[in-house]
Amino acid sequence: MEATTQSVSSTSPAVNAFQFVFHIDVFLLALAGVFALFALPRAVARFSRAAEWRQGHILRSIPLERRAPRPPMRSVQSPAAGPSTADNLTSEESHTLHSEAHLIRHPAAKKEGWSLPPHVCAWSSRVPTFANILRYRLDAGFSLGQALILVIYSAALVYAGFLKSNPFADPLRTGFVAMSQVPVVYLLATKNNILGIFLGLGYEKLNYIHRFAGTLLVIASNVHSIGYIYQWTIDHTFSKNIRLSPHIWAFVALVTVDLIYLFSIPFFRRRAYNFFYCSHVVLFVLFLPALHAHQPGVWPYVIAAAGIISLDYLIRFMKTRVFNARIRPIPDLMLTRIEVPQLNAGWRAGQHVRLRVLSSAMGWFGWAESHPFTIATAAKTPEGMVLLCKKTGGWTGRLYDMAKAAGYGSDEGAYGRTVQIMIEGPYGGPGHCVFASYSAAIFVVGGSGITFALSAVQDILQRDSEGASRVKIIEVIWSVQDSASLTPLVPQLTALIQQSVYTPLKISVHYTRTSEKPAGKDFLPPGLTLTAGRPKIAKVLDAVMSRAVSYGSNVKASLDITGVVVGVCGPTGMGDDVAHVISQVDGGRRWAVGGIEMHEE
Repeated sequence: MEATTQSVSSTSPAVNAFQFVFHIDVFLLALAGVFALFALPRAVARFSRAAEWRQGHILRSIPLERRAPRPPMRSVQSPAAGPSTADNLTSEESHTLHSEAHLIRHPAAKKEGWSLPPHVCAWSSRVPTFANILRYRLDAGFSLGQALILVIYSAALVYAGFLKSNPFADPLRTGFVAMSQVPVVYLLATKNNILGIFLGLGYEKLNYIHRFAGTLLVIASNVHSIGYIYQWTIDHTFSKNIRLSPHIWAFVALVTVDLIYLFSIPFFRRRAYNFFYCSHVVLFVLFLPALHAHQPGVWPYVIAAAGIISLDYLIRFMKTRVFNARIRPIPDLMLTRIEVPQLNAGWRAGQHVRLRVLSSAMGWFGWAESHPFTIATAAKTPEGMVLLCKKTGGWTGRLYDMAKAAGYGSDEGAYGRTVQIMIEGPYGGPGHCVFASYSAAIFVVGGSGITFALSAVQDILQRDSEGASRVKIIEVIWSVQDSASLTPLVPQLTALIQQSVYTPLKISVHYTRTSEKPAGKDFLPPGLTLTAGRPKIAKVLDAVMSRAVSYGSNVKASLDITGVVVGVCGPTGMGDDVAHVISQVDGGRRWAVGGIEMHEE
């Protein structure tokens, strides 16, 4: 193998392949560093508050301090004025005109001083025109900015593979290119992504780069192998070379990466996810020693990849907790509610956890399956962590059936049953974006995406009660297929509206199945509306921008306008629609409100 390496490398004496691909990796690292520098001001602003260091990293249980009950709210509406005007308006009209009488500030309801979070505009707010161009969707869930990143990445590897080199005359070069990307692929595959930590992005936001980098790794590996097979065939030395131990391990490594790619296609990911995941882990572990046995000189890259994946699993172990949880079905939403009251701190609104249910009722291997679910509650609340698991497949179907079959338990007659669960996380979330630092917040969600809005709104209201929020207006737009989906969440949504003592909260539910008139529509509390048809997001955004500039009382009336944050969680098309609406906003209005930023879960 060494003789072959020397003879091949002599075809391009002007380029040292090992050093060249190392410089390419340094370039890619520097490029990532540039993005990290852009994110640094927001990271500094976020972590300037000591509380942020304890949130979003490790789940834990803490004793909650008891607060005095909130004084009753006083209405400013005159008795002679009759019922509120907004009570007779439709959902769309109420976005721009609604009663705020129930939100009057009570002087005794707040004992602490104001401690507002610092706000740093994202680059998308500073250069909105450029941001709109990069946000343009080339495909569902895939933007022009993402495509540009992949183009730059692939251009760097093509340059490394073809500079003064012919893949058939110099197959060693493509082998070094493939080798240099092994740590990159492993890094982007980890849940505790070091790169994502510096960029303020969850692992799921960088997964598209992982898949693309893995594809280029497979291509480079196959070109490298085909080049040598071609040379051996021309020289009539194939039988001799194929028997050498380093070459045998080379084909083991090649088959490994090819199988990883084969089992990663959408067919396996969607129809047999467990098989995809297990094959990924096993083949990834096998690939590294095979690569080292093939070419011992690449040990720095093998050690780097092994260290990255080992550190990730160590952190994942540290983030794992085992608790007894209460599960019960919610038939109208076809989901299972999981309550873990003992776990009440350590996450941020919008983050998710990976859940395992340790019960034989989940099937032979169901206990080993791990599924991600967004946390539906804010931290530091008496109810603790709550997950809403939509029935969408075999595993979630078994979980729902198990909860539904439980009936009433022996503990205080509670409905549902107690099961042991393993929770790993938290992951994802808004990164360096702090919802409470904006002047207005809009949450556009669909279906089970309401969990994201519930936790985000609860977190903002909680911070607001502590004097740690700049938000003046909150709008929630929830799209569902059936109006009956609203029924089980009416008490929770009503409670949130009643808690909005310092910030007006408006929740609009839109249903697409209009065959029947929904029952109970006329008995919804003020601030919660139910409307047939799709929401008019552009109209809502326009109204919120106007109110954010003009509305405010007490301390908030004198605050600087810090922009509007739009959180989206739902089908891929929903995120595309919201991105399009934001790109259509007039530049003058965008500047007046302090910018519009979008966060997509």
